[in-house]
Amino acid sequence: MVSGLELYLGLVGAVAVERLVELVLARQNAAWSLARGGVEYGRGHYPWMVALHAGLLAGCVTEPFLITRTFDAVRFGVCAAVVAVAQALRWWTIVTLGRRWNTRVIVIPGLPAVTGGPFRFSSHPNYLAVAVEVAALPLAGGAWVTALLGTALNAVLMAVRIPCEEAALGIRRSAA
Repeated sequence: MVSGLELYLGLVGAVAVERLVELVLARQNAAWSLARGGVEYGRGHYPWMVALHAGLLAGCVTEPFLITRTFDAVRFGVCAAVVAVAQALRWWTIVTLGRRWNTRVIVIPGLPAVTGGPFRFSSHPNYLAVAVEVAALPLAGGAWVTALLGTALNAVLMAVRIPCEEAALGIRRSAA
């Protein structure tokens, strides 16, 4: 019989594999975009984004061993479902953007903005998916410290990333 910890580590492992697939796809898409005159923005914050995601996965794995908590099957089930929904939103975004999707901010001048798929409902659906996942994945295994720290650091990073991306795309926010 599989233990709760094994279920949780399996979920974290599945997300880690998904991240590796994303990185391979992002590298291919970056080459495609750059070959078409794409311009990269925000290089300075990109290493911090990589560190955040690697640290999140590391925290998800190590915190349950450092701070023993009782496995809660209901919490795991709810959080695993939330992670699955976040992954579905992320891949809907990736498919909608096609070759233009990337983990970096690379813009090909002259291409129109993408307004279909999840972009009909949100300006930044991938970042919504990430925010949900950063909270739900560690909580699935009771890694409360990782969830709180990851969420706070992700908020700081998004406060830099989203304006960078919007500036690169020529998006201007109206004063409310």
